Amino acid sequence: MINVYQQVSRNKIRSFLIISLFIGFISFAAYIIAYSYDLAELFPLALLFSFGSSFLSYYYGDKIVLALNQAKVATRKDYFDFYTVTENLCLAAQIPTPKIYVIDTPAMNAFATGRNPQNAVVCATTGLLAKLDRTELEGVIAHELSHIKNYDILLMTTVSLLIGTLSILIDLAHHSTFNRKNNKESSSSILTLIGIILIIFAPLIGQLIQLAISRQREFFADAQSALLTRQPSGLISALKKISSDPNIFETASTATASLYITNPFTKNKIANLFSTHPPVEDRIKALEGMI
Repeated sequence: MINVYQQVSRNKIRSFLIISLFIGFISFAAYIIAYSYDLAELFPLALLFSFGSSFLSYYYGDKIVLALNQAKVATRKDYFDFYTVTENLCLAAQIPTPKIYVIDTPAMNAFATGRNPQNAVVCATTGLLAKLDRTELEGVIAHELSHIKNYDILLMTTVSLLIGTLSILIDLAHHSTFNRKNNKESSSSILTLIGIILIIFAPLIGQLIQLAISRQREFFADAQSALLTRQPSGLISALKKISSDPNIFETASTATASLYITNPFTKNKIANLFSTHPPVEDRIKALEGMI
């Protein structure tokens, strides 16, 4: 059994290794594809285009997510526990109190978004607020605040930027295949073969590493929630309730599934293999090891 401090440290190391692997692989794949298909001069344009879409997502993503979920501002009077729990945990975490929103649905879920601790949002469903006690709610909100404090939105935006750049280069490589017939000497046959292999497998490998990063950040946020509240049992109990909730989160979107504390679309083991979240059972097991 390891304590909560050891778990946080272990998760930091794992996150660093996975992120480093991701950046290294994407950079290598993009370089080989660009070089093999004579796209080196188009690489900056691909990066610029991807950066533009990521920029919009980074600065306006929170507003888009709130609009998609039909979220409304939570007042202190109507949602006293939610409001005060968030305020108290922000004091403990030494971060500004984010804007607080609610989604009117019986489904149980919550998410955090925003580009930094100074411009952040925490949102919970009315179903979650009605069914969790204060200790359980503290575990959930501490998890979401950990995402904010650790700049996870910025991290995942950067990941999306790299994936987007690679995708654009692969599309350009497909279009340039016919043009290469008259310029076969432009690169060695070995590099060409590697380029073809990367075009086929790089998107899948990149997606799998992206999922690994997202999953590791969930474990990290769970551990930091336990560290912040000093009560892993609160989040354990909350995760059990959320995962067994039969209500459908109708306003949830697959495009924003990674934001929620649990994926609202995965209800079986096969689907969990391609989920942005680790299985709830694994998260609970990790938290139980900290008690």
